[in-house]
Amino acid sequence: MKLLLFYAHKWWFKTAYKSLQHVQDVEMEDSIENAVVVFFHAEKDDEEKEKSVLDKFVKNTKWLAGKFKTKNVVIHSFNHLSSSKASPEFSEQLIKRATDRLMNSGYKVLCTPFGYFNEFMMHVGGESLAKVFKEF
Repeated sequence: MKLLLFYAHKWWFKTAYKSLQHVQDVEMEDSIENAVVVFFHAEKDDEEKEKSVLDKFVKNTKWLAGKFKTKNVVIHSFNHLSSSKASPEFSEQLIKRATDRLMNSGYKVLCTPFGYFNEFMMHVGGESLAKVFKEF
């Protein structure tokens, strides 16, 4: 698992086009302020350690959100951080499970539609912790 986390003063995105043909047709545009933006890449080996990966995904997201005193989170599948790739089904389920856990802890979660390329703009803070890479 690779996580690239940002603290964004503002995040905006709009769906551009499908990267996976089997996903539902979605046209979406949304924005959020003062959010932890999580670009994640699930790797093949992660499928064998799903609980541990999910726990660390949520823990790292909450940790950074706590540093910036926010309860706003964006989850974006970003399959460009490793040559090893988990199945699309695994990655999609990971998004759903992480979203559920975060929302059950009082977080507002915005997910970009899975299986889509998106336009996005992000205003990232200048603090050193506003840009964090995690690998597990």
